[in-house]
Amino acid sequence: MQNIPKMFSEIQKVTDKAMVFLQKKALSALYIPKQQLHMAMNNTTAPKVQLLYDLCKTTFTPSGLSSSPSPQPIHKLCSLLDTFGPADVGLKEESPDDDRGHGFFGLNRVTRWAQPITYLDIHECDSFTMCIFCFPTSSVIPLHDHPGMTVFSKVLYGSMHVKAYDWVEPSCIKESQEPGCPQVRLARLAADKVLTAPCGTSILYPKTGGNLHCFTAVTPCAVLDVLAPPYREDLGRKCTYYVDYPYSAFGKPYDLCHHTCYKGMTFLKVKVSVSQSEIIKLLKNHSTDSAGNGAQISNGKEEEYAWLAEIETPDDLYMRSGVYVGPSIRV
Repeated sequence: MQNIPKMFSEIQKVTDKAMVFLQKKALSALYIPKQQLHMAMNNTTAPKVQLLYDLCKTTFTPSGLSSSPSPQPIHKLCSLLDTFGPADVGLKEESPDDDRGHGFFGLNRVTRWAQPITYLDIHECDSFTMCIFCFPTSSVIPLHDHPGMTVFSKVLYGSMHVKAYDWVEPSCIKESQEPGCPQVRLARLAADKVLTAPCGTSILYPKTGGNLHCFTAVTPCAVLDVLAPPYREDLGRKCTYYVDYPYSAFGKPYDLCHHTCYKGMTFLKVKVSVSQSEIIKLLKNHSTDSAGNGAQISNGKEEEYAWLAEIETPDDLYMRSGVYVGPSIRV
């Protein structure tokens, strides 16, 4: 009988050890390494602009998109940009009643100078640029190009009219023999529409999607842009401005300088005087194939085409730099 308490004591020790073992095992199943926990917290609490930077950093190279890009990173960027609103980049939507960018006279006919477009730099590196343009009503960024660049544009608030073109290939160029007349090149209309937030992200590519575009603010609005790679004149990525002329504006015969290209090499450069009907025949003879190579006017839809002339940076392009006050990013 004297051994019974001792036996119960031994049983109690074994039971206690078993309980401690089971508790430790249960806790180990729930344990998350500190580094993994930190990463998980960062992924759930990081500002959207940080997520955008991280995604751009893994997607773009100094020459643009990474080699042989799949649609997946493009889709990820668009899906993320689609969720952006003004608050995500430190902006608040402007009221049309407070806007003073209606031109020289304004809506109430009171003489005043138009407010400038404000440019906000979020981040720029050799691979990409993240920036914001804030437009007062009726302000315009004239028709301009993005040589060798891919651009994502997201309207954060307000309404904006977008008109965009892509060059017709092979190139069709008009060179006037009259002094003072500009050289013009044929382009096809890619977009002519109004974007109103909230709306999806627009994308333009080096040769498609409306690489040459102009913006006109219908109401106060802001646009978040991602440009990859960024403008850089010494590498051939200069921003060039254009003015567009209706295709039908050239009713009389004119000089056409046409380049016939094969595998990237110019074989022929012929300057001839042709009429509008003859240029249509010429384009049909160089119509596009299924891969999109060549120039084409389908069913005589001349309203889908325009002649673009290069111009100097417009004097009335009124733009100033502002300070980005949104969430900071870790580079």
